[in-house]
Amino acid sequence: MTQASTEGIGPEDFRATLGRFASGVTIITAREPDGTAHGMTASAFVSVSLNPPLILVSVDKRAHMHSVLLGSDVTQFGVSILAHDQIHLSNHFAGRPGPEEAVPWREQAGFPVLGGTVASVVCRKQQVLDGGDHTLFLGLITSTEYADREPLLYFGSRYGTLAP
Repeated sequence: MTQASTEGIGPEDFRATLGRFASGVTIITAREPDGTAHGMTASAFVSVSLNPPLILVSVDKRAHMHSVLLGSDVTQFGVSILAHDQIHLSNHFAGRPGPEEAVPWREQAGFPVLGGTVASVVCRKQQVLDGGDHTLFLGLITSTEYADREPLLYFGSRYGTLAP
């Protein structure tokens, strides 16, 4: 057990504790200034509000996606919620890339998202908030698609699926 501190807990305790929270796995997508689709794996995805329909993604300030999303011409981003058989995509967009041709890019409402997922949303960038070493991007959902597939879960630094 870690003692309380006015500075908060250390990064090791933070990871060890919050790694015990099971989450889904998402890929955040955006367009580079040259129009190329770019993606990043993220488990920091939260539904914020039903009315209006808002979500939030948290992006490390050191990540390339951070500079892409902060671009003045970037008004949208996408979030694809991965299915149980898409671990390879999570790894691909987390810096362990496989063949780019294996990425099932598709368009939703004219915006790049991934195919074969549990769900995907396209959002209008609504607000940008400082979150320490991360930036929080609040998005208004403008398009959504979903399928009856089993989700990919992440818990304790491992992938998993729902129990039967």
